[in-house]
Amino acid sequence: QVQLVESGGGLVQPGGSLRLSCAASGVSFRYNAMGWYRQAPGKQRELVAAIASYGSTKYADSVKGRFTISRDNAKKTVYLQMDSLKPEDTAVYYCARGRGSSWTDPFDYWGQGTQVTVSS
Repeated sequence: QVQLVESGGGLVQPGGSLRLSCAASGVSFRYNAMGWYRQAPGKQRELVAAIASYGSTKYADSVKGRFTISRDNAKKTVYLQMDSLKPEDTAVYYCARGRGSSWTDPFDYWGQGTQVTVSS
């Protein structure tokens, strides 16, 4: 059974930080790209950050310099460190596994999502 389980979401004040985690099970991980998407109310789902199996990373322009994606292949876990959070970062964040090693490959498995709310 394939599972991608996100954790670490919550309510944080503007300027604060959160660290999201996504643990994978029942699916290959080491040789696959991983990504974090988000979807805000009334908006389309967008790619926030992705990391290739070989470690190369990609970020949306809106989060560059504030968010950091990383992975631990031994733990089959991908992380998203989010700093200097803004109200516009409020969304449901989803973890996704790429079908191949690069983030240009389609993402084929998804987590259930974790809510991030940035508000004072």
